[in-house]
Amino acid sequence: MLNNATDFRKVYIACGYTNLRLGIDGLSCLVKEQFNLDPFVSGNLFLFCGRRSDRIKGLVWEEDGFLLLYKRLEAGRFQWPRASNEVADITPEQYTWLMQGLAIEQKKVIHKVTPSSPL
Repeated sequence: MLNNATDFRKVYIACGYTNLRLGIDGLSCLVKEQFNLDPFVSGNLFLFCGRRSDRIKGLVWEEDGFLLLYKRLEAGRFQWPRASNEVADITPEQYTWLMQGLAIEQKKVIHKVTPSSPL
């Protein structure tokens, strides 16, 4: 379920470290109080990562209750942005990179060019 972002309306990640001992109530309170977002918007996925970077928790409101998702990698680590204690709205492409163990901000990108004159 966490390998594909197509089922989610928006994906938010909590940059920095999150205490993964928090459950549904603690994480939803974090979303509301610290990030000033409404955790009760259906289809929004909120992702949190602890210090070890090999496990994440996800929180989704499904109109009849919260769904708490937990993923632990057997090998490797997530390249989680640690620079701030804010929330970031990420694109489906960035989500895919994150789930593949890549950074959400790629350093090298091949830019598209348009030819200036025909050959």
